[in-house]
Amino acid sequence: MIMLTLYYSKMSCAYAPHILLYDAGAEFTAMPVDFETDEQNKPAFLAVNPKGRVPALVTPQGILTENPAILLYIAQLNPDKQLAPTDPFLLAQAQAFNMFIASTVHVAHAHRHRGYRWADDEAAQASMSAKVAENMTLYAQMIEDHYFIGPYVLGDQYSLCDPYLALIIRWFGGDGVELDHFPKLKQHDAMMRARSSVQAVMPFYI
Repeated sequence: MIMLTLYYSKMSCAYAPHILLYDAGAEFTAMPVDFETDEQNKPAFLAVNPKGRVPALVTPQGILTENPAILLYIAQLNPDKQLAPTDPFLLAQAQAFNMFIASTVHVAHAHRHRGYRWADDEAAQASMSAKVAENMTLYAQMIEDHYFIGPYVLGDQYSLCDPYLALIIRWFGGDGVELDHFPKLKQHDAMMRARSSVQAVMPFYI
């Protein structure tokens, strides 16, 4: 069996691939990166990921970064677990969801506490932060109405999209989203929290 190493940090988006590694029954080691001591910007970790971010997944063929890529790799490495569609169109739909999370929803979330990435002006950063609740609520509605089939993201089959949605739902409360307004997402959250893979991972992200 292929041995993998996942670099993660507390409260990070590595939560999603960490869950999927357990779902896949993969052999892996979880390596913490301490953002409180700026370990992500030290030479040792920058040699793993020059972007200084997690997750990073070390594989026998090289290092992968970015959640959509890592999630797809884990799913396709373990085809017997059926964590990704095999039909090209359905797989593209799954990737469209994960890319929407990565490119839009995650970025909107980051405006709450990482506005310095986009602006040096403190007033501009405060303005971005003030917009987070509105934007994240809009995206929650879009997921609920447009992307989500149910009971899982893609329908009856659990997939690589579900841990990614679990991550975002985990962030919603702090971002000012009232989960009670989104019954499908609230049900998904309850289902995910009951999974053994999620229960195994949650203590790493407190």
